[in-house]
Amino acid sequence: MPGQEVLNYIGGDWRRPLSVAGLEVINPATGDVLAVSPSGGPEDVDAAVSAAAAAFPEWCAVPPADRIQYLFRLKHLLEEHFDEIARIITSENGKTLAEAKGELRRGVENVEVACGIPTLMQGYNLEDVARGIDEIMFRQPLGVVAAVTPFNFPAMIPLWFLPYAIACGNTFILKPSDRVPLSMARIVDLIGLTGLPPGVVNLVNGGKAAVDALLDHPGVQAISFVGSTPVARYIYSRGSANGKRVQCQGGAKNHVVVLPDADPDSTTQIIADSAYGCAGQRCLAVSVAVTVGDARQWFRDSITRAAAGLRIGDGLAEGVQMGPVISQASRRRIEGLIGSGISQGATPSVDGRGASAAGLANGSFVGPTVLDGVPATSDLAETEIFGPVLSVIHAADVDEAIAIIARNSYGNASSIFTSSGAAARKFRNRIPTGNVGVNIGVAAPMAYFPFSGWKGSFFGVLHAQGRDAVEFYTDKKVVIERWPKDWSRKF
Repeated sequence: MPGQEVLNYIGGDWRRPLSVAGLEVINPATGDVLAVSPSGGPEDVDAAVSAAAAAFPEWCAVPPADRIQYLFRLKHLLEEHFDEIARIITSENGKTLAEAKGELRRGVENVEVACGIPTLMQGYNLEDVARGIDEIMFRQPLGVVAAVTPFNFPAMIPLWFLPYAIACGNTFILKPSDRVPLSMARIVDLIGLTGLPPGVVNLVNGGKAAVDALLDHPGVQAISFVGSTPVARYIYSRGSANGKRVQCQGGAKNHVVVLPDADPDSTTQIIADSAYGCAGQRCLAVSVAVTVGDARQWFRDSITRAAAGLRIGDGLAEGVQMGPVISQASRRRIEGLIGSGISQGATPSVDGRGASAAGLANGSFVGPTVLDGVPATSDLAETEIFGPVLSVIHAADVDEAIAIIARNSYGNASSIFTSSGAAARKFRNRIPTGNVGVNIGVAAPMAYFPFSGWKGSFFGVLHAQGRDAVEFYTDKKVVIERWPKDWSRKF
């Protein structure tokens, strides 16, 4: 990556964007300006699509076993530059270095799984579907595909898509968040070192204008997206209307249910890590804890102590347990929602408004917050806060807890904490969310499973990662063959 200048990577070369300057890239812990993203637009997107389309015929003809050799090299390079990339993630996103390393590790796992494409991409066949007739199904790549990814996981989420797309024989365009363009710029720089043919992977920076250009471009066959539900709905609608295959991961309001028989110490620690890790800016972060019966008192007291004891600051500093949120605008929005929750009847047992870190007066910090007694029917119980705020709701039994979650318009993830197998089984079977944890705070699927999501948390049919990714990035072709014996005599 050439310095801190935000460039596009098109056809194997770094190019200056044709669009004007857009959003400043700011270190959210210090307030320092790291770079300026371009605004993006049709000209840059068209150049990337042209390069990807030109590379596709030759790339899709490369045998899958040869395509994955580039991913093996990428895996090696990511390991070699692991700490460097993690530090870039922390600098532009704000999460702690440990969290950045955890994110990158999950991204590398997807590269590893995509290396299994020669097996994952296999079709099937049946001899003699009728006398003398055989039938074969095999998978072929779509062509040029694209992904639009969010700020909260600058490296991991692009790697949900990129390895599978190119391993299946597609050519790929990434449009990262204009808030965090530097992490993937470095990774794409490493991709260039693998010897991957020019045009197979392209990077276009920018904002909404770049996204719309991808959605409207007739040369793009499929779009992947992760972000808020309103934008997911917009991208799904516009992309589908243009005849594209679309998968859109939307927002979340993730709940955990705490039963009286849950282990207090481990339950509190796991939920605190989930609610306040990455400053609550992850799509699987716990946003609401529903305590059942006698769990109300001990959990409220223990989570209050855990939240109050967390040390906030620059994610690169030793001993820091929680970094800033992404921007000052986000800080103001989150603090406004905390105030809204209090006005609706919640009690702030820990109030993170006005938090600061020593020597970081320009940082976008919100302290860990616990809002006790949030009314289950309040606006806050439905709103995605995307910050370090845990709302606590109380229920009489597990059935009421399930009903509270079922009413929510989101369906990304939920978890239950209990020592009862019967209660866990009831929860697992009845809860209407795509990812479910049992004594797990962040029910994040491994790379060989789909990252699921239901209701307002997902638009589409096939999810990211694993076999779903292979299905998404390929079309099925069915061939039916007959070879009568006497035909050979005519030639």
